[in-house]
Amino acid sequence: MPHLHTKPGEVDMTMSAYIVRKDSGEWRCLVHMHRKIELLMQIGGHIEHTQTPWQTFAQELRDETGYELDEVRVLQYALPPQQITDAVVHPVPFLVNTHNVGDEHFHSDLCYAVLAEGDAKGTVAEGEAQDIRWLTMDELWRAVDEGVAVRDTVEMYEYLLERIDDMIPVTLERYSLAKPAKGLRYKR
Repeated sequence: MPHLHTKPGEVDMTMSAYIVRKDSGEWRCLVHMHRKIELLMQIGGHIEHTQTPWQTFAQELRDETGYELDEVRVLQYALPPQQITDAVVHPVPFLVNTHNVGDEHFHSDLCYAVLAEGDAKGTVAEGEAQDIRWLTMDELWRAVDEGVAVRDTVEMYEYLLERIDDMIPVTLERYSLAKPAKGLRYKR
């Protein structure tokens, strides 16, 4: 998805998935070699005008990793309610940040923590980055030192792993991809 806002100073809403799994007792973090940036970073994308953040999450997860929602769990600090009257509840990001992606264009990013237990059953979609890697924190920091990984990505993975024991793995079927059926009406 291209940038929705293209003038200097404008901000696009994005979402990222910081996907981790334990392998032989050590945490590994999923990164891919971004096709346009040509650096290792987390998966994610722009929230389109017709999508909720959670719909974008599901699409990017499938397209960029081959994982389906039932193959991973989202990490939460507390269990949010499944429903609030006429609202659809989404998981809470573990971090939200705004960063400059160049040319005075900004992304405000909803960062979701995701736990995987095995390899994806599906495949990465055609046209997406095919270079997917599971790296340890040491390997990620080496990649930063070698100039092949985004430092912010590694810092956010480190932040996540420092807090992971305080988080609850939640199955994703708890969260609906639907939009709310009812809503308020503007009177003016």
